[in-house]
Amino acid sequence: MGRAYAQTPAVGGKNALRWLSIIFAMAKAPSAEEQIQSLREEIRHHEHLYYVLDAPEITDAEYDSRMNRLKQLEQEHPGLITPDSPTQRVGGKPREGFPKVAHSRPMLSLDNAYNEEELRAWDQRVRAGLPSSETLRYVCELKLDGLSMALHYTHAANGAAHLERGLTRGDGTTGEDVTTNVRTIRSVPLGVAAKKLHSAHLPADFEVRGEVVLPQTAFVRMNEERVAAGMAPAANPRNAAAGTIRTLEPNIVAQRRLNFYAYFLLRNGETLLPSHTETLEALRTAGFLVNPHAKTVKDIDAVLEFIARTEPLRETLGYEIDGVVVKLDSTAQQRRLGFTGKAPRWAIAYKFAARAGITKLEDVLFQVGRTGKVTPVAALTPVLIGGTTVTRATLHNADEIERLGVKIGDFVQVERGGDVIPKIVAVVDDKQHPRGTQEIRFPAKCPVCGSELMRIEGEVDWRCVNNSCPARVREELLHWSARGVMNIEGLGDAMVAQLLGQSPDLNPAEYALAGESDAVTEEGAPIATRKPLIHTVGDLYRLKREQLLGLERVGEKTADALLAQIERSKSAGLARVLLGLGIRFVGERTGQLLAQHFGSMNALRQATAEELEAVNEVGPKVAQAIVEFFAVPKNLQLIDDLESLGLKVAAEKKVIGTAFEGLTFVLTGTLPTLTRDEAKEKIEAAGGKVSGSVSKKTSYVVAGDEAGSKLEKAQSLGVKVLNEAGLLELLKG
Repeated sequence: MGRAYAQTPAVGGKNALRWLSIIFAMAKAPSAEEQIQSLREEIRHHEHLYYVLDAPEITDAEYDSRMNRLKQLEQEHPGLITPDSPTQRVGGKPREGFPKVAHSRPMLSLDNAYNEEELRAWDQRVRAGLPSSETLRYVCELKLDGLSMALHYTHAANGAAHLERGLTRGDGTTGEDVTTNVRTIRSVPLGVAAKKLHSAHLPADFEVRGEVVLPQTAFVRMNEERVAAGMAPAANPRNAAAGTIRTLEPNIVAQRRLNFYAYFLLRNGETLLPSHTETLEALRTAGFLVNPHAKTVKDIDAVLEFIARTEPLRETLGYEIDGVVVKLDSTAQQRRLGFTGKAPRWAIAYKFAARAGITKLEDVLFQVGRTGKVTPVAALTPVLIGGTTVTRATLHNADEIERLGVKIGDFVQVERGGDVIPKIVAVVDDKQHPRGTQEIRFPAKCPVCGSELMRIEGEVDWRCVNNSCPARVREELLHWSARGVMNIEGLGDAMVAQLLGQSPDLNPAEYALAGESDAVTEEGAPIATRKPLIHTVGDLYRLKREQLLGLERVGEKTADALLAQIERSKSAGLARVLLGLGIRFVGERTGQLLAQHFGSMNALRQATAEELEAVNEVGPKVAQAIVEFFAVPKNLQLIDDLESLGLKVAAEKKVIGTAFEGLTFVLTGTLPTLTRDEAKEKIEAAGGKVSGSVSKKTSYVVAGDEAGSKLEKAQSLGVKVLNEAGLLELLKG
């Protein structure tokens, strides 16, 4: 560079101008495309360090700064957005339900071994199925307690591969396409660069199978949030992971911090590499998260040594495991052994014993839930199980008490196995543990309001049918305000207790007493402290500032914040309202499907059972429960009340213009200021139509932040792409 400058003429003229133009060209800033590509590579590098290698090199703030810059550049240049960009992890909601897709080859379960004898018998079967002259090696891996997943990658630009599809195990033959949610899992590469594919000896189209798990820290945090919001805690991390991956809200999936551990490679349904050891190494090289606790061993004795070393680790790993998976290492030997009707002959799962303890049953409490279900809960002498002190265990229902033959004073075996509420599995009856004598009497009346309990024919649960039961109202309010429902922050246990005229210091053991006017807490303080301010969910929306200021520990700031949250919840939408109403069998997913199908509360409440069953995934049992709910006058009165108070329980659209008549729009990504629903309303109000898929007939694709595959398809078809500003300008025109 120095010599070039030295030879530049000192005087002006054409020669000087030519040199100046060269210098300016060399010094000009990189193009937007170059900046975007550079940022993507840097972000992918740091995501791999953080989520796969657990060795971050930059702070969260530095990472966020790079991501925000990339989002800004892609927003300015939507034509440069690609499906494997780090910004594309959270896109729009999936279509109604999840499409079913056939697996390239069945995702089978494994046969189980529960002791050394069964494991050695499996080893003998393997050896008997192969020539005695062949050397065998086994690979031992942790049996992760999560959700099986298949990820399909296909050709991308420049010899790379990008994530095309993510499928659940389903029934083993056909899985659900949950790609939108899989993309939010940070340990899942959205793309694999050509250089990594070459190093791993992989083609650009391949399939990775593995396990989605929810780390214990994330599970504990999730349950703390659920309990604080008045929702029932998830039973275990496996169930929580499965429920999370099937939600219709990708943002919720992203917040849960799921991990994907890869352990299998296929291409067109066939194993790719000569050995499982090479498969695991190839997956690591390609950038996938592979569990480090895996070992290749020479015989079954070494397998047993691995199991003995591994079982004590289960309390320190940070995620749930329930055993060890043992596989033949050689792919050729695997093929020769083949499969039974339901499992491979060349692999087996050694299951650990459930974590259990023995303790004394001191008492039984009867808790009333939101639907009126009365659940017996065992109060136990504290016992340490799996690193957690257990003081409560579920007894499920009256039939389970009878089956166990359990009495108060009995010593019982309690299993935890990852469950938040452990369960009693047996009564201990030996010389060291004398039997109790006090029978457990299931109440005939509600322990809170005194109403007669009812049991529906064919069901095991007894229920309080009094909709005004204080315990039911309390649970309904906590459910209504939960994050996944109406998301009213500040409406937790203590606040709800006070709104119901109770002490803010109640603990769960005292909830059952909340309906008794003379009941007291463990410290002797009265539970009922004042006249209730609310009796139904609708009363929340009638609360006044001065009423809240009269409660304990509630100042002006707290009162104003709560009222603002309550007001904001009026716009939560039809699906959230349906979930909040507590219709039996209508959870988050079903509520979304019903809202999408019917569009308004009025249409839904008039639907017949046959019309309800026409909705995807709604069967006769769910349809009947919905019909029965809307047949109750009190429920209809509540819905009318909520609508009169300003809640959005209808979705009728009014066309106020014809500027967009004949035009079809597709929305993708997150817009800067408009929600997807708000953009749709504006388009339809101008006479346009909003479609869920891109085709040659699409007039415009409106692309926001983190746009997905719809943008790519629009570009390939030559469909015009707008950002939010372009849409608003078109609306003005």
